[in-house]
Amino acid sequence: MSEQPIYVDADATRLSQVFSNLLNNAAKYTDRGGRIVISAKLDRGQVSIVVEDTGIGIAPERLAQVFDMFSQEQPALDRSHSGLGIGLALSRALVQLHGGKIEAHSAGRGRGSRFTVLLPTVNSKSALPYDVILTTSEDKVGPRRILVVDDNRDSAESLALYLELLGHTVRMAHDGIEAVSAAAALRPDAVLLDIGLPGQNGYEVARCLRGTAWGRDLLLVAITGWGQEEDKRRARESGFDIHLTKPVDPRALVDLLQSAPTHIPH
Repeated sequence: MSEQPIYVDADATRLSQVFSNLLNNAAKYTDRGGRIVISAKLDRGQVSIVVEDTGIGIAPERLAQVFDMFSQEQPALDRSHSGLGIGLALSRALVQLHGGKIEAHSAGRGRGSRFTVLLPTVNSKSALPYDVILTTSEDKVGPRRILVVDDNRDSAESLALYLELLGHTVRMAHDGIEAVSAAAALRPDAVLLDIGLPGQNGYEVARCLRGTAWGRDLLLVAITGWGQEEDKRRARESGFDIHLTKPVDPRALVDLLQSAPTHIPH
């Protein structure tokens, strides 16, 4: 670590999530006896924090996709005991919302990985405290009431956290029947809805929501692994406005939410 103090204007809890995720991944994908190193240094007005391991590595053709939501390499899937590779997408989003960026490097499979987080620094700890919401001006679309529906709890919770950081009110449901009930209680401005759900599938839920007076104009987005043309056709016929195939860039959702109507509070 740097011998001199390094100050950043940041939310400590969110950065803890970023680095916990990077270290957990390094531990999960590095065999016993391997090595994990974390380092930090000043670099031209920003701090560079590196988490490097001697683990399973990343194929060169996959480096560009490692931050996509739900993206995992097959060797990583073989080792994964929970989750769907959402953590890196969330980490990237959190770092970007701090005005920084995160990069992935690897010499290939079996040759370890290196993740570098770059954050802007401030001159001293006397700088203004971090007391504003983690958004940039172009991200601010006004608060929305959003229902996230996914039977994978890791997926739902990660997406909900990201949207809450942007100032939205978010509720979650994990099956089709719960989704219909939660939507009736929340009266959301937007619903981000998986298709493959227990109880009622996403198509059935969409038709139920569109059949209500309050659900006719809400923004209904399918976020699903079902991406064939037939799936998209069924989504349109069921009442979805947008069909997004996983992996989804979380920041693309920010743009979509600009088109979501806001309802009068009830």
